[in-house]
Amino acid sequence: MFQLGIGTWKFICHWDLEFGYLNIMAAAKRDYYEVLGVQKSASLDEIKKKYRELALKFHPDRVPHEQKKEAEEKFKDISEAYAVLSDSNKRALYDQYGHSGIDQKYAQEDIFKGADFNSVFQDLGDYGFGGGLFDEIFSDLGYNFFGGRGSRDSGGARRRGRDLQISVSITLEEAAFGTEKTITVPRYETCPVCSGTGAKPGTRRITCPQCKGSGRTVVSKGYFQLAQTCSRCAGEGSVVQSPCSECQGQGRLKVARKIKVKIPAGVDTGSNLRVRGEGEAGASSKGDLYVIIEVLPNSLFQRHDNNISTEVAISLSKAVLGGDIIVPTLSGNVDMKIPSGTQGDTIFRLRGKGMPDLHGRGMGDELVRVSVEIPKRLTLEQRKLMEEFARISGER
Repeated sequence: MFQLGIGTWKFICHWDLEFGYLNIMAAAKRDYYEVLGVQKSASLDEIKKKYRELALKFHPDRVPHEQKKEAEEKFKDISEAYAVLSDSNKRALYDQYGHSGIDQKYAQEDIFKGADFNSVFQDLGDYGFGGGLFDEIFSDLGYNFFGGRGSRDSGGARRRGRDLQISVSITLEEAAFGTEKTITVPRYETCPVCSGTGAKPGTRRITCPQCKGSGRTVVSKGYFQLAQTCSRCAGEGSVVQSPCSECQGQGRLKVARKIKVKIPAGVDTGSNLRVRGEGEAGASSKGDLYVIIEVLPNSLFQRHDNNISTEVAISLSKAVLGGDIIVPTLSGNVDMKIPSGTQGDTIFRLRGKGMPDLHGRGMGDELVRVSVEIPKRLTLEQRKLMEEFARISGER
């Protein structure tokens, strides 16, 4: 026997040795306090603070693309817990009766009604969130956040186009000043002949005879009823009798689309730019395009977050006597003063000559390490002068 956790639910599983199949029995949902990681005595402010922290951590737009699905589930779980614990009436009911009290009084979609999410995120702009954050995420998960189950398309199951990911290489200079790149994105787009229906012009789709338009079929397994996507209509709730000759009934065509992408100043290797609506076409909406940035190595500069560093060689006389030298920067050469008596490997700082901060918080600096060039061969006059210098300095 073992326990299996899926979202806020826990299941008890064991093998039936007599009949040789896995028997699964539902156990209690995970405790809402446990989901948020707070004590039962936690104040509303503590609950809001913890929810804000977790929501920022698991927001699907703030995780790598391959972790997006898992992040969506976690985001939904913590939002459900917050919707209950932030409401005094729901929380009191939950504290007294547990999940059964909530489930009896509220439908799943009603749990979210009345939850004050806006007060938790009054400065969403600072975190790169646009308006309609919760509506967008929960509609993708099958919920209209403030109005019950998400609307379905004409085919039954809500189908959003697939997100795409592409890598783009840029130079350090382009990363410093921003640039615009034209990239070629292979993707599926809505068929222009049938407008995405998949049906031959003049005909239309019909209700799926297998799922009766629901987009799902239900299979009974012992104590469980398993709802799964209809295999006949792929969850759309409708099928094509006369397929479109252009797209063969798929409703989409594979094309290579050229797209201009603006890359902001300050990006670094691994920066993830989201271009909304430039992913693949779906039955209800388009997916997004994620552009992964790679900044190519530079022969003169090394990057350290928003700072850059370089190395400049100076003569022995310049190190001893001081003077001006020319130093390369991202925006061109500049003069830099070397004080007398400068030692090798001394680092000088040119303020504001580094990389711009991606979020507009100023500029980094350029760190200049100087190395002193020791001449390998001296002229007769240079040697005499060095010997005289050594004699005056008391050296043999």
